[in-house]
Amino acid sequence: MTATYQDLRGKSVFITGGGSGIGAFLTEGFLAQGAQVAFVQRSDSSAFCDEMEAKHGNRPLFIQCDITDIAALKAAIAQSAEAHGDIDVLVNNAANDKRHEAGEVDEEFYDWMMAINLKAYFFACQAVAEGMKAKGGGSIINFSSISYMMGNAGYPLYTTANSGINGMTRSLAREFGPDKIRVNAIAPGWVLTDKQKEMWVTPEALEAHLARQCLKDTLAPEDIVGATLFLASESSKMMTGQAMVVDGGVVVTG
Repeated sequence: MTATYQDLRGKSVFITGGGSGIGAFLTEGFLAQGAQVAFVQRSDSSAFCDEMEAKHGNRPLFIQCDITDIAALKAAIAQSAEAHGDIDVLVNNAANDKRHEAGEVDEEFYDWMMAINLKAYFFACQAVAEGMKAKGGGSIINFSSISYMMGNAGYPLYTTANSGINGMTRSLAREFGPDKIRVNAIAPGWVLTDKQKEMWVTPEALEAHLARQCLKDTLAPEDIVGATLFLASESSKMMTGQAMVVDGGVVVTG
């Protein structure tokens, strides 16, 4: 942990996909700041919660949930609010970048990809808005990806959803702003999670990607935590409607 955000201590934080990959590091990052964290995950994350409690003396609330089930997602957010108070920080992190080609997409797969990568984000934002308004503000952080900025092939529905997240973030920032609710996006580069290493990282692909980066180190999940904590905290209180890129310098914004 390289920075301490005193205003995050005791804050009610809700994270989707907070038990694995980048999400697990986000959960730990907020716990280390003294926040009260709830997260949803499809798989059993009880052992992870045990580990976090032993390490930080601060146990996260794990709620097993498939975020494509919107009713279950809303119920999980309500359960989190009951346990920790209305949500101060929402992190929409869960996603699925399953590889596919345009010609093999059918309606069922299209709907599933949009459900997990875009629809759930919107309804989570909707579900926390009233509670944030009642508390006098809050921070929503939507995870996107640089994939759509690069125009990558190999997962066109994923890049479509990523681009949609950016548009949704800007519109909700405008709509929620009068209630002091900030809405920002984070667009990571190629973060080498265990899933990425198992499924898609090859020496050739990694070498080609590093050649595009200004910084020649690979990105690890913990490299995304600092930017998330910053956007969650009052240190970024006048930032909203923005997309923060954390990719080692592949894409250029502005």
